[in-house]
Amino acid sequence: MQIIKTKEEYENILKDNKSVYVDFYADWCGPCKMTGPVVEALSKVYTDVQFVKVNVDNNPEIASMYGIMSIPTLIGFKEGKEVNKTLGFHPQPELDKLVQEIR
Repeated sequence: MQIIKTKEEYENILKDNKSVYVDFYADWCGPCKMTGPVVEALSKVYTDVQFVKVNVDNNPEIASMYGIMSIPTLIGFKEGKEVNKTLGFHPQPELDKLVQEIR
């Protein structure tokens, strides 16, 4: 799973991939630490989806594009358009359904 470092890198990933699942997180966030392994596991199952992580502390401009006020926030994109969004920790079966929506 790729960690996004710049807004340009992020925009290129959305543009270049049909399906993208983004995990907005922070290193200090407890629920984010729980969500990370779940998203990592899904990235191994769905190899046709590009999974990326965006640290909101390092990339506040990207986070503000989506009005992110709580983390973790997970957003699924299909062909560059937001399809679904969820806040907080969710078990793998719930996130699995969201990933399937963007395939």
